[in-house]
Amino acid sequence: MKLSVVSTLYRSRRFLESFLDQMLAAINETSFEEYELVFVNDGSPDDSLDYLLERKKDWPQIKLLDLSRNFGHHYAIQAGLSYASGDYVFLIDNDLETPPSVLVEYYGEFRANPELDVVYGYQETRKGGFLEKFSGNLFWNMINKMSDTKIPHNILTERLMTRQYVEELLKLRDANVFIGGMMHWVGFDQKGVPVKKGQREGASTYSIGRRLELMLQAVTSFSGKPLEWLFYIGLLISVGSILFLLYLGGKKIMYGDEVQLGWTSIIAINVLMLGVISTFLGIIGIYIYKIFKQVQGRPNTIVKKIYE
Repeated sequence: MKLSVVSTLYRSRRFLESFLDQMLAAINETSFEEYELVFVNDGSPDDSLDYLLERKKDWPQIKLLDLSRNFGHHYAIQAGLSYASGDYVFLIDNDLETPPSVLVEYYGEFRANPELDVVYGYQETRKGGFLEKFSGNLFWNMINKMSDTKIPHNILTERLMTRQYVEELLKLRDANVFIGGMMHWVGFDQKGVPVKKGQREGASTYSIGRRLELMLQAVTSFSGKPLEWLFYIGLLISVGSILFLLYLGGKKIMYGDEVQLGWTSIIAINVLMLGVISTFLGIIGIYIYKIFKQVQGRPNTIVKKIYE
């Protein structure tokens, strides 16, 4: 029975030596007969690739996919899963926020219940300060309120998956990839286990801007509710406008010249409507762009070279 460990590289050099040692120790605590370590270089600007190529000379189980540029974390994960050949696939980030030793616990869950297809980790309590906790909770609450696919809160990248599950996951041809949503949309028997996540050494590569971009990607990839809400908000504004006009007309009829409607209210209403229309067009434009991106048929990643 073979295990594939899949991890992506982006500014990862400082973690790799410790990650490899801990990963090997975790694998040795399981009963897998063989394994491979699949690293996907997602255009990392440091020497992560060079370091692993050097380690590969004495560690043939290390496999490297060198992408032609930075495509993004979720797209790099997809490329790694496509290459992995194990009976089980263990997906993990190598920044050591989640220790590689969770593999042992995940594998124990499979041993206890062979019917499982996926064991994934989640945080019972989010780490970090107020802003990180607040933004994280807002992210998951918005996704689940606006999406037809319900995703457990605070899920981690780290998960152990069967070959059948991975193959079905890879059949999804989404050009707009939100891997967390896709993994739960596929279904199968999945079990979450609580994992205490550590503090990353150094700043996260996920800035506030990238988190907001991910939230927009997640919501618009798995839900049409924003478009439904546009309809109802537009209907509400239309009804409110009609009632307001009837109110102004009634006052004018009743009080005549005593009522001066003026330009201020007209300008205010026009500015309000301009803002609403611009917002609506922006949301519709996002969906149109996603359709355009999907029908282009471009590959999600391009592999420049594979080091086997």
